Amino acid sequence: MSAILNSVMTPSFLYSIIRVATPLILASLGAVITSNAGITNIGIEGVMLISALAGVFASAFGFGPWFGLLIAILTGVVCSLAIGYVSMTLKADSVLTCIAFNTMALGGTVYFMYAVVKDKGTTLALSSGKLPSIHIPFIQNIPLVGDVISNHNVISYAAFVMIFVVYVLLYKTPLGLRIRSAGKSPKALSSVGVSLIKTRYIALGISGILGGMAGAFMSMGYVTWFSKNMTAGRGFIALAADAMGNSTPLGATLSSLLFAIAEALSYSLQVTTIPPELVQMLPYLVTIIGLIVYSVKRKSKDSKAREVYAKKNV
Repeated sequence: MSAILNSVMTPSFLYSIIRVATPLILASLGAVITSNAGITNIGIEGVMLISALAGVFASAFGFGPWFGLLIAILTGVVCSLAIGYVSMTLKADSVLTCIAFNTMALGGTVYFMYAVVKDKGTTLALSSGKLPSIHIPFIQNIPLVGDVISNHNVISYAAFVMIFVVYVLLYKTPLGLRIRSAGKSPKALSSVGVSLIKTRYIALGISGILGGMAGAFMSMGYVTWFSKNMTAGRGFIALAADAMGNSTPLGATLSSLLFAIAEALSYSLQVTTIPPELVQMLPYLVTIIGLIVYSVKRKSKDSKAREVYAKKNV
């Protein structure tokens, strides 16, 4: 027990929480946007995966990691819009479309990785770049605080800025009102002359930007390579964070931090005598438990609301 406490009660553990939370926050914010628009976009996992590979390729064969980030974001947008085209314009089932897309992303990234570097596991043979880390003046010299907050990758800081940006977008702008109306009152939105399909395409595009940033962080944040199934279910965890956070930016962020703590803890526990198989399942176990607790509370709240409504109409 003391070994576990010693491994988590350190600045490096707190630092790792922010690092691990970065792709979860970005992906969950993307899910918040689409959920508010009335879209269940479980394809965010595949969007992150393809964007991660595209970013590495662009960085290696283009003009460095910043160009790679741009290509990763554009890839995320294109992939998200492609999902929307199949599900909304061609009227295919959205869930089946996203499942097919995620499957294609998993196999397709391995195919293109092998086609380019002749390796089905990683792109280590490529000379790809890494996005810079930022040392925050003054704060970096503060004991403990500087070790935790300073020297993170630029996308980590961007992720926390995006929390505010998404909040302002959803609740303080006309576009945000249209996005929320597309989810809550699509008929009302159409009745005032606003295109429901166009609004949902915009929501998917914004989600693609965030998913592309998350993917770029995975392959160019703290490493310079792409590996098979690099996202490892983080897109699905982000969807869980969106659900637990009631599709709000702050709620999704707090849920993402909870899952990040579980993942960071799993890394710290790998140095203990606990079987590694149990340690590796910890983040996913916490996700399942969190969803169960959320579902129970949501069901209880809905039940009470129905009782109140029934009493008022007696």
